[in-house]
Parts: sequence; structure tokens; C-alpha cells
Amino acid sequence: METPKPNSRRKKLIWLIVAIALLGLFIYSVEDWHQLWKITSAADNVPIVAMLFLVPFFTWLGVRQAVANDNLIGTLEADPKLAKSHHRKAEPWRPGWAKELHVWPYLVRIEFLAAVIVTVILYVWSITLNAPLEEPANPNLTMNPSKAPWYFLGLQEMLVYFDPWIAGVVMPSVIMIGLMVFPYVDSNPLGNGYYTYRQRRFAVNMFGWGFLMWILLIVIGTFIRGPGWIWFWPGQTWDHNTVVFDRNRDLHEIVADWTGLTILNTNWVVKSIFGLIIVSAFFLVGMLFFHWLMMRAPFKLRYLKSWSAFKQWATVSGEFERKLLAHTSLLQYLTFQFFAVSVLLAMPVKLFLRLAFTIKYVWVSGYFNI
Repeated sequence: METPKPNSRRKKLIWLIVAIALLGLFIYSVEDWHQLWKITSAADNVPIVAMLFLVPFFTWLGVRQAVANDNLIGTLEADPKLAKSHHRKAEPWRPGWAKELHVWPYLVRIEFLAAVIVTVILYVWSITLNAPLEEPANPNLTMNPSKAPWYFLGLQEMLVYFDPWIAGVVMPSVIMIGLMVFPYVDSNPLGNGYYTYRQRRFAVNMFGWGFLMWILLIVIGTFIRGPGWIWFWPGQTWDHNTVVFDRNRDLHEIVADWTGLTILNTNWVVKSIFGLIIVSAFFLVGMLFFHWLMMRAPFKLRYLKSWSAFKQWATVSGEFERKLLAHTSLLQYLTFQFFAVSVLLAMPVKLFLRLAFTIKYVWVSGYFNI
């Protein structure tokens, strides 16, 4: 068994110090532990609390296996003779190991044990925690805050940033259609049946970006949105008498105040054309941004040592990435760009504009608002 390298130990120590520092900062910032415990221990919030631990763990587990496979791929590429006889797993083949394993009983046994463990967990869960059921709805007494089930909290949080029709119909449809379309626009044949990061770097990053963004919306809706759907940081007391005086304005109103062009506020045609120009420019810049990401070789910390090293990485395309783009048709390329800009980029940008600058809509027309 190989001993950990000093550089690897140093990285692990740095990550441990950062994690402890963040945990200490969170504990120091909590003002109301009772409020935090009340939210955390609610029966319908148990899946979200479990998700806060399970998602990082399984993400780390997958990345760990991907790194091990990438190291093995590099070793086999450097030694063609070894590649012909290797067991093609993260660990080298050893005498006495079977090179082939049948589904029965090996895989079926693991799946059966997993099913038994999950069943036991569900039994214990259902016995120890009451179902989050309440009395029949009373139109004269509504809950504050009134929240959807945890799996719909992401959609409810999106209503803050988008028009109800966009947030409730268009964006979910775009997300679901995009997930169905992506396998057909992917021209990379590698990474099927095994974990890898180096061979599917861009795809893994994009999926991780979108997945964690959706988890973030659920966490915000659970722990941060309080009475009146007002933003309360985790650990703050939920004050039902709090009144927020944020002035939510559309982008054309802000531009009209800065430039004195009152026609942006009075003429709906000019207003619509202005929004169309801004959204079109956003899509153009977003497509250039994703194209730049697609062509980059894997980023390494040594590129931050000097400006010239970073500039070389930012301007020179990777050989593997160029081959992938060469095997991608124009239809596949444009389809990916549309879904990537519409979901992966537009959602966090709109979230930032609303929270930082209280901008409600960027494009206002007589039929829809974005």
C-alpha cells in the first residue's frame, strides 16, 4: 500500500482547517439556536437535513473513485503492455482474483442488502417521526410562512426571481426537456459504466453546477425564507413583525433613472425592444462563456502562480477538448448552448440581480416578463 505523499497530506490538512474555520464561523453567527432547532427538527425537513450530509458524502465518494480511475487510465496509457493484461479497475489485479464476476450471487446480494437496509431505515423513520399532516385548511387562518413540500421548495423559491408563468411552467419544462436531450447532444463516448473526471470534465462540471444550484434553492426555501417569505439568515429569529422596504424595480426603470430616458418607462414598445436587446446580448455572452469553458484544458493550481501561466491556460485550448468539439454537430452544439444558457447561467444571474440589486425583471413586455 502506497504511503500518502506530503503534498497530499498538506492539502488534506488545509481542507480540514478550512472546514473547521467555516464551522466555527457558523456557530459564532447563530443568534437563535431554538429557532434553528425548530426548523431543523421539523418532520418535513428531515430529508433536507439528511441531504446536507448525504450529498457532500456521495459527491466526495464519486470524485474519489473518478480520481482513482483517472490515475489508472494515465498509468495504462503510459504502459501499453500493462494495459493488455490489467484488470481495468482502480486497483491492480492480484493472483486469486476472478477477472469476471457473475450477477448472481454477487451483484444481487449487494442489491438485496441495500434494499433491506433502506427498508429498515424507512420503518424506523415512520415509527419515530410523525407524518407532517395538519388539520384541514382554514381560509381564515393561513400559515406564515406557507411552504410547499421540500421537493417543491425549489420551484417556490424560483417564484421570487421569475414571472409566475416562467417559474412554474417554462423553467421546469426546460429543465426536464434538457435532461432528456443532453444524452443525445453529448458527443463524448468515454465514461460509460465507470467514474471518471478527466474524460468527462465538462459534463461532470455542468451537471454538478445545475444539481447543486437546485439543492441551494431548496436550502434557501427551507432555512432562510421566514414569515412573509423574507430573507432571514440561518440562526436569526423569525420576527413576524419585520417589514422589508426593498424597492423591487425592473431593469428599464433603473436605466431610465440613470440616463434620463423617460421613454423607457412610458412607451411599452421601446421597453420591450430594450429588454429584447439585453436578453439577446446575455445569450450571446453566455454562449461565448460556455464555448470558452468547453475548450479549456483541466485547470490546475499552478496556473495561479503567475499571470502568464493563467493567461496561457485561458487562451490555449486543450487537445482532448478540440477533438470533442470537432465530433459535435452544429445542431448538438446549439441545443446544448440554449439549455446551458437558459438554465445553468440565467438562473444564478437572475438570483444575484434580485438579491444584490433588487431587480425584478430584465425584459418586460405585454405578454411575459423575464
